[in-house]
Amino acid sequence: MRYEGNIFRPPSEARSYILQCTVGCSHNRCTFCAMYKDKKYRVRSLDEIKTDIRMAKQYYGDLEKVFLADGDALAMDTSDLVEIITYLKESFPSLRHIGIYASPDSILQKEISELTALKAAGLTIAYLGVETGDPELLQDIRKGVTYDEMVDAGRRIRRAGILLSVTVLLGLAGRSPKAVDHAVNTAKICNDMNPDYIGALVLMLVPRTELFRRQEKGEFELPGPFEILDEMRILIDHLNVQGTEFRSNHASNYLPIKGRLPDDKEKMLKLINDMIAKEDRRYLRPDYLRAL
Repeated sequence: MRYEGNIFRPPSEARSYILQCTVGCSHNRCTFCAMYKDKKYRVRSLDEIKTDIRMAKQYYGDLEKVFLADGDALAMDTSDLVEIITYLKESFPSLRHIGIYASPDSILQKEISELTALKAAGLTIAYLGVETGDPELLQDIRKGVTYDEMVDAGRRIRRAGILLSVTVLLGLAGRSPKAVDHAVNTAKICNDMNPDYIGALVLMLVPRTELFRRQEKGEFELPGPFEILDEMRILIDHLNVQGTEFRSNHASNYLPIKGRLPDDKEKMLKLINDMIAKEDRRYLRPDYLRAL
């Protein structure tokens, strides 16, 4: 398959064919992210994309899952996305799942009618990087939207009937009292959206990012493993969502957790509290596994 630069996808898209519709990220200004620093954002032509689909058809035969990359394929014109999805479904008769990264700004630029058209065409799930619900922290990490705008974006996806998976970043407030506000307000923004999935990742400081440079200057300190677990405990404790799958099974997580809220809330909290009480890193996922 043909790809330009490094390719990224959500953990749940591990078995999906990745179709690169855009190159890079339309926003690409978040202080913690280095995923698309090697690329200049552009939209690939429909001819290029359809050629890739035909190549995938020759190589795979049939497919059940496809993920539309790069960082913000939803930024494409809706008509082009509908054409791509339609072509995918024509090419792969068994196709049942089509996922996409979606920035809040790109969601907000589309009418509800456009999002419902994407759903009708076959778009299954949108992955929205919320990161935090703390208004000051949202501004500090240069996410590009306010708290209310982020909530609006998430609700639009839900209203269109597309599954919503949000990502939140533990440790984003650093080792400071602000970490509690980050956890509480992140739970609040999730409650306001009631997404289908919440994925909690742990911040990993990466060279070429502003947060990494702040750390080098002594302006930012990453919390330790048990501080991260306490942050996740506060987050889960304040979640009041219904029918939401919570996961912390990304490679960055110290403690893999999976449960359905609210049913598994107490079970997840007990597991975290037990780990915090032990205060023994031997019970946590080792660093070399987290870096995979």
